[in-house]
This record gives sequence, C-alpha cells and structure tokens, in this order.
Amino acid sequence: MAHIGFIGLGIMGTPMARHLQDAGHTVITSRFSISPRQELLDNGLQFAETPKALAETVDTIILMLPDTPEVKDVLFGENGVAYGLSKGKLVIDMSSISPIETKEFARKIRETGAEYIDAPVSGGEVGAKGASLSIMAGGSEASFERALPLFQLMGKNITLVGDCGDGQVTKVANQIIVALTIEAVSEALVFASKAGADPARVRSALMGGFASSRILEVHGERMIKRTFEPGFRISLHQKDLNLALQGARALGVSLPNTAATQELFNQCAANGDSGLDHSGLVKALERMANHPVA
Repeated sequence: MAHIGFIGLGIMGTPMARHLQDAGHTVITSRFSISPRQELLDNGLQFAETPKALAETVDTIILMLPDTPEVKDVLFGENGVAYGLSKGKLVIDMSSISPIETKEFARKIRETGAEYIDAPVSGGEVGAKGASLSIMAGGSEASFERALPLFQLMGKNITLVGDCGDGQVTKVANQIIVALTIEAVSEALVFASKAGADPARVRSALMGGFASSRILEVHGERMIKRTFEPGFRISLHQKDLNLALQGARALGVSLPNTAATQELFNQCAANGDSGLDHSGLVKALERMANHPVA
C-alpha cells in the first residue's frame, strides 16, 4: 500500500480518490485543492500545506484539475509540485488539457528526474463513481506499467496510446466524437418530436438499429426526461472543444462540424445553461425550432 498525492478533489476526483482509499492506499492532498468532501475525510484523507510539500512527501502525484492554467499553476506556480520532485517520482495528470502544453509540462517534469504521464479519462461522474473510466495514457512504457495498478482501481478500458501528449490528443478526439453525437441525437429527437412522433418510442426503435449508441441510450433519455443535472457540464465540453479548435488551427486542420457544435454550446451558455449536463445541448436546437423534445 502506498501514499498517493491527489490534487483536484471535485466531481470526478472525489470518487477516484475514494477508490484508491478503498484499496488501502493513503491519499494525501494539498491545501491548494478545493475543500474535500466529508467522505474522504472520514476515510483518512491527509493534508500537505503546499503542492511542493506534497511532492516531497509522496512518490506518486495525481492531478485531476479543470483546465490547463490550473495544471500549470499546481505544477510550476509558487510552491508548485515541480519544486518538490526528484528522481524516481511520478506525476500523473488525469485532467483534460492542452496536448501542446502537456508536452512542455512533461519536458520540464522530466528535467527534475521525475516521470510524467498524461492520462485523461472518459466516462464522466458515473464512470468515476463506478471505477469504469476509460483512461487514455501518454508516457513511457515503464511509467505506464508503474501507474497501471492505480489506473485499474479507477477504470476499465486503459490504453497506453503513445508518449506524453498522446493521451490528451486522444481525449480531444473523444470529445469531438461525443459532442457531435450529442448534436446528432438532439437533431433527430427534435425532428421526430416536431413531426408528431413520440420521441421516447422513436429512441427505443433506434436503439435496435445501426443508429444505436451509448449517447442515444443515456443522453437521449436525458433529453426526453429533462434530467440535465450535470454528469459532465456544458462549460467543460466547451473547454474541450476549444482545445480541439486551437489544436486544429495550429495543425492547419479544418474541423467544421466541431466548430458548429461549439456554437450550439455557446448558445446554451448565452442562455444560462452552461452548468447543465452536456446533453442539454438539445435546448439550443429546441430554441431554434421553437419546440421542445418533451
């Protein structure tokens, strides 16, 4: 059993850290992190005063933060993780952030003698709670093998994609597919409902055909039942599509449907819906059609 550093105990980080605790590991966080939930405290959560002090205390540090600036600050800001690292330590960033900046973060961390893995996840709050996350890792094979027992406590589909940055590239690709599929399901259900068909029965029929998908199953039901409590907020998906569009611009690649779907998310945010689950994208199309799915 090990002492594991964990910074970022939010909607996703809390259940992920709890799985580590349940397996017998001691989880230590930094006071930079948001206030932890009582369940972690009750299970023995410990504290270090700063990210630097945390890195000095443990051999493995996991980050689960909202965006690139937060990761940069925790790693390289005042009393950041990087200043407490030494040879043999491992930083695992499970946030979803910029692939380009991830490569630079990895280079700087490796200069300390420590190792770095980017390992963003897919599966949302449900996957985090159920320890069924898909984990897309970028790093050396040796570092991945070292991290794998921890990943197996938090996820199911765990893949070493390539070197540092490739995990983040994979996560961006995942978010493109998810966003565009949510948009397609939204269009289909708005169309069916406005045409007079029962959207619930249309969804049930489509689930038995080639159009079937987890997004039609889970988010299609959310659209019909109007259950938009966030598993993954629109604001976070906006952030991920920004990463996709920024990367595309740097690479000289056109992502026209990603850009169009981002505009629908932007419309949702302009109407006060940025805190809804990303299945709430349907509300943008409902406003355009002047017709709710249900």
